[in-house]
Amino acid sequence: MPVNLSAIDENSLYAVNGARLGFTEAAIKKPGKKDLLVIALDEGSKVAGVFTRNRFCAAPVLLCKEHLNKGSAIRALVVNTGNANAGTGDEGLARASKTCAEVARLLNITPEQVLPFSTGVIMEPLPIDRVVGGLPACVAGLAENNWFHAAQAIMTTDTAPKAASRQVTINGTVVTMTGVAKGAGMIHPNMATMLGFIATDVVVSQSLLESLVKHAADKSFNRITVDGDTSTNDSFILIATGKAGGKEISDTSGADFLQLREAITALSIELAQAIVRDGEGATKFMTITVAGGKSEAESARVAFAIAHSPLVKTAFFASDPNLGRILAAIGYAGIDDLDVSKINLYLDDVLVAENGGRAVSYREEDGKRVMKQAEITVRVELNRGPVTETVWTCDVSYDYVKINADYRS
Repeated sequence: MPVNLSAIDENSLYAVNGARLGFTEAAIKKPGKKDLLVIALDEGSKVAGVFTRNRFCAAPVLLCKEHLNKGSAIRALVVNTGNANAGTGDEGLARASKTCAEVARLLNITPEQVLPFSTGVIMEPLPIDRVVGGLPACVAGLAENNWFHAAQAIMTTDTAPKAASRQVTINGTVVTMTGVAKGAGMIHPNMATMLGFIATDVVVSQSLLESLVKHAADKSFNRITVDGDTSTNDSFILIATGKAGGKEISDTSGADFLQLREAITALSIELAQAIVRDGEGATKFMTITVAGGKSEAESARVAFAIAHSPLVKTAFFASDPNLGRILAAIGYAGIDDLDVSKINLYLDDVLVAENGGRAVSYREEDGKRVMKQAEITVRVELNRGPVTETVWTCDVSYDYVKINADYRS
């Protein structure tokens, strides 16, 4: 079961003017499951994205990058689950292209105006006939209020849909933003088997939209890990339809841009945290905060060393305060001139280590009390600089092994 992940109220998700969504059950992997989604965008919409850095990236990722790099006016997104179309060579590219061509034909646009996305099993041929056969139903059902169904349609091993909305007033104009995401395992986005899509009706320049998607990704989807595996298909897309009206936001130093960036980033963090809360087999949600680093990269490196450690994650699953494992992870994070005598380690409100060793005040029963909680904060103070970075992760349980052992069956 997800860790403190609230069920979505379908009525809490705002429609975004200029973005319509349609879904169907195409039996791409198995029948009786929503597994195909089309998002149609009004003319004039702007789109920006960041993608996996896995060199074995999937065919749809390659095609998305190609279409965006051409400067095409993107008018549609198509997402299938049940098959990643990764590790499929030239034939995979051909099938992704055919998907784009069919969406284009149905919407009377060009194939270069379509971005394809796939998620699921790697190295299996995309069942293109099922995808193409399901697209007419998606297009026929296009509607602005289908965000909840969209969140369901992009799920794989997720146990719950992930979606959220925001409304903010910028320069007197109400701006709406709604997003969906999927992911539960093979999670360590390095962007830019997670997908994230956020649409907003704000009027913003293309250059600022590209700045926004990178900033939001770095503070959210690039700060989560379930198992340390970077997927072949990770993609995060930000859409601006421009339907809210008002003055275009085009200056990165303006208060309106900073307000928009804060709202987009907050929404992205909520979706990213939902992925961790629904991590495969997760029973604990952990916040790893590393303060006092010399740089963002340094603080993040230490945080990820802790968050990736199988020994740390299994100890949290067992509620076992074997906290020397955290010190070991800090020590191998790759900071050559680290002075361990200056490090403080906290487990929530409990001081665990100081001056290079166990804190005098630390008691095992205090560590056990915190470790039994469903949500735990690990705070490391490096005391060597001004920078703080936070990473979110979960424990590794017996069920994680079972889910991934049985994934294809």
